[in-house]
Amino acid sequence: MESMNSEAALATVREEIAGACRDAGRDPATVTLVAVSKTFAADAIEPVIAAGQRIFGENRVQEAKAKWPALLARHSGLELHLVGSLQSNKAKDAVALFDAIHSVDRDNLAEALGKEIARQGRHPVLFAEINTGAEPQKSGVLPDAADAFIAACRDRHGLTISGLMCIPPQHEAPAPHFALTAKIARRNGLKLLSMGMSADYPKAIAFGATHVRVGTAIFGTRVVTG
Repeated sequence: MESMNSEAALATVREEIAGACRDAGRDPATVTLVAVSKTFAADAIEPVIAAGQRIFGENRVQEAKAKWPALLARHSGLELHLVGSLQSNKAKDAVALFDAIHSVDRDNLAEALGKEIARQGRHPVLFAEINTGAEPQKSGVLPDAADAFIAACRDRHGLTISGLMCIPPQHEAPAPHFALTAKIARRNGLKLLSMGMSADYPKAIAFGATHVRVGTAIFGTRVVTG
């Protein structure tokens, strides 16, 4: 029954993405669905893979290391994205495991990633995370520091930043935050926008999101871990 639920939920999310793209005059192929499987075990992920989903997101390197190597060995053509914050001392593992990292947000992390990318010869797609609400408890580059940070990633650390990611404040309308992130991306010539989660991904698509990070709407309520 659970697998049917996740398959039906995935189909609903895909339909809503297609509808949001129609409303925005966009091709649905321009929006990548990242199914965020954090806290869910392999047996909950398998039905979603069976339903055709190929791109998954995880919040923590250690959790991903524990469950994804076996899944990747069993299924070809999967992509794994890190959508949570990344500690600099986990840069080695992150570069080895992930195809995209959505949370590049500070100089020492950019330095660590630059060294590991050069050493390993792996080139995950990199997003700079923007703290659009200037929330002190959240990671991310402040909007007025974003241009300088993106330039430093390129010029000082040899990183290619391909896009921006944001998580709007929970109790604010997301649209201004999506608009601000898109504006920063445009002026820096960045094509990718990781914006929108289960509660607001159709709105994010209206503002140009190329990647939506959807977990609860596919997998159900999070399993709480201690």
